[in-house]
Amino acid sequence: MTIRSVVVGLGHYLPERIVPNSEFEASLDTSDEWIRSRSGIERRHFAAEGETTSDLATKAARNALADAGLSANDLDAIVVATSTADLTFPSAATMVQSALGMNRGFAFDVQAVCAGFIYAMTTANALILSGQAKRIMVIGAETFSRIMDWTDRSTCVLFGDGAGAVILEAHEGTGDKSDRGILSVDLNSDGTHRDILYVDGGVSTQTTGYLRMQGKEVFRHAVEKLAKTATTAMEKADITSDEVDWIVPHQANIRIIQGTAKKLGLSMDHVVVTVQDHGNTSAASIPLALSVGVERGQIKRGDLVVTEAIGGGLAWGAVVLRW
Repeated sequence: MTIRSVVVGLGHYLPERIVPNSEFEASLDTSDEWIRSRSGIERRHFAAEGETTSDLATKAARNALADAGLSANDLDAIVVATSTADLTFPSAATMVQSALGMNRGFAFDVQAVCAGFIYAMTTANALILSGQAKRIMVIGAETFSRIMDWTDRSTCVLFGDGAGAVILEAHEGTGDKSDRGILSVDLNSDGTHRDILYVDGGVSTQTTGYLRMQGKEVFRHAVEKLAKTATTAMEKADITSDEVDWIVPHQANIRIIQGTAKKLGLSMDHVVVTVQDHGNTSAASIPLALSVGVERGQIKRGDLVVTEAIGGGLAWGAVVLRW
């Protein structure tokens, strides 16, 4: 008998405020055309004043529970991927646990920036395979609008806020690639590239800081590393690119998404793209895209899905799963 972590529910939440590219034209030397041509982004959502990351995560979690037909106490654990938690501690995950009325199990955060959801999925999968839990909510949630330098046109126009959630459940499988659920994972990091994407503040410096990025360097690493980690994960699952139904990439930049698909030998017809509507929502981008992809009717039960992401650290990875 082989245990697989199968997605049994998903949901997402986006803040009400929609910010089109044109809104930046009044305060920055930029334009809608400039932003679209370099990133593919047309609009993004920003959290309201007083609306926190755990608020977004809780709303996405409730939608995922409704989709699965479950209650909060049917869960054994909650794992939240975020770099923008409400407080230094406690974790955003325990805040979600409380907000949902869940009085059992355990909850904790994972921080790997834009690769956070991949890391959180991998962690939840390991907990399920080890028998520590049978049903885990995995959430990616961010309020990156709170760490933007609004004078830096190279970064502040790229990011948005949002949350997405999936529920993983232990199911018996046959042990081959026809199984539903997570088939393979691949994780990587390289701290020598810290300075190309980071926030220049933190607890020990007693500042919040702002996001800083060397865009050209990030792009150079992203396409190569994303294609490689996706390929490695597919090899672990014993699948080839022509078997893949959907790539669901981290939604950072349309050119990165296109470049990675090309390296993997897949047309954009096999890629779920939401970056135009959400911008880069960091750890929230993959679960958001999964949820939207299902809503659109793109991702269907039995489809073979490859997800991949890269973020500050650098940290990157991929997950292969059958829907």
